[in-house]
Amino acid sequence: MAIVQENRSVVGRILRASTTGFDCGTRGSRIDDRHTFGAFVKVPISEDPSVYAVGLIYAIRIDDDPLARELVMASYVDNNTLIDQRENRLVPVEICVVNVGHANGSMFQSLPPRPPMSLSEVELMSAEEVYLFTRRFDYFRLVLNAKEVPSDELLAAALRYASFAYPEDERYDFLVRSGRRIAELLSHDLKRLSHVLALIKPQ
Repeated sequence: MAIVQENRSVVGRILRASTTGFDCGTRGSRIDDRHTFGAFVKVPISEDPSVYAVGLIYAIRIDDDPLARELVMASYVDNNTLIDQRENRLVPVEICVVNVGHANGSMFQSLPPRPPMSLSEVELMSAEEVYLFTRRFDYFRLVLNAKEVPSDELLAAALRYASFAYPEDERYDFLVRSGRRIAELLSHDLKRLSHVLALIKPQ
């Protein structure tokens, strides 16, 4: 999945947050390539827009609402009704994010000092920001140790996503270096290591 290239690619607005991660919401009709498992996102944690938390999308949740329950039970649903329900849902689509870094002039691969405020806009990181952030691999440990997150699949998806921020002639080397670092971190668990490496193996 290539990184969406837009000047400002908004994923959603903060619903709830902590220093370890956050959930944001958006309308169902706005789900697209910005909402990708393993995508790198950012959200301001200060009045200064250059100070922000960095996270990875690890889940996208579409909860039901009273109308959806009713329509599921109907024997026939008009297409216009379906479109209206998707665009005017009573509950937002939720995007779940685990924090893996923050920025304050420089980029740091550690948990941010504070969470974002409610309704702050979450954006995709630009290809340049992803490239700069993923030059180091310290965030791997945060992902692999994250609770209630499909950590192995998430790390592999994030690396595949990040590889598109690199020039084509650097992508293979990036994945190989990433694999070596993962091998160091998971040397005590060869079964898990084999699984993760298989997920990021260049085709």
